[in-house]
Amino acid sequence: MAELQGSIVPYVRDASFPVRSAWYTAPRRLLDYLLMYVQEGEMIADVEGRGYRFRAGDFCLIQPGELHTLEGPAHTITPYVHLDVFYNPVRERSFVVRSGMVDVSGFDEFMQPRLHEGTGVRVPTGFVPLSPAQFRDTLLKTIGIWQRRDFLGQLESHYLATGLVLSVLQSYSHDSSDSPDQPEFLNWITSFMSLHLSEPLSVSHMAARAGLSASRFSQVFRNRFGRPPHQFLLHLRIQRAQDLLHHTSLTMREISGQCGFSDVHHFAKMFKRLSGQTPGSYRRTNQPPR
Repeated sequence: MAELQGSIVPYVRDASFPVRSAWYTAPRRLLDYLLMYVQEGEMIADVEGRGYRFRAGDFCLIQPGELHTLEGPAHTITPYVHLDVFYNPVRERSFVVRSGMVDVSGFDEFMQPRLHEGTGVRVPTGFVPLSPAQFRDTLLKTIGIWQRRDFLGQLESHYLATGLVLSVLQSYSHDSSDSPDQPEFLNWITSFMSLHLSEPLSVSHMAARAGLSASRFSQVFRNRFGRPPHQFLLHLRIQRAQDLLHHTSLTMREISGQCGFSDVHHFAKMFKRLSGQTPGSYRRTNQPPR
């Protein structure tokens, strides 16, 4: 890991729980960091010419100076925090860059270093924390406390933000899981898949979360888990279906939807291919005792 450049002293500048219908943020470059959580709906982002689609449960990190646009094509709830990560003695004079403001060259004194510049840790735009649920809860708590606008709330929000930054850095540190050559790399992916089984996950979507190309991601994934990502995901979907067939009275259509299958016919075909039984037969032979 690179030598730390500057002190990490997180400072929350703005935080909110926006509930919006269709919205759009015009191209801009920030002076600080924008940490977002998609609580409901979908968000489309373009960051330095690369497109991302964030679904409910996803996290997004926009770093200082990155040219980006953000869009919510329909109803969304996207809690966010604007923060400085590195200490700056003039940070209280800095500001959140407005939509459409691309040229920030006159505000160099406020510009934060990006994470890889200050720490040597590269964090992708669509990052996945090691403990997504805990990270989400801490983020939401940070926002709620900051909005109290009293000095204790400000102090506690900065303290909680330190935990958020620590979690992000730990998730992608070279000493833990940042390098694809490390055996711990992709430890988070099975949890990510399980949390999004009802969605049409693609290899390119997961690769973007890992900060890799689709081909490199598939290679690393196969080396780590012994099978291609789409096969691994299919097995997780069938395992979830077996659990729902065994423990619930949901219909086949409901189960196929919750497990990410486009229709019941495809679900039944894949289920029989992997388990040797039809979903109906599996349910009948695995009914819990009454």
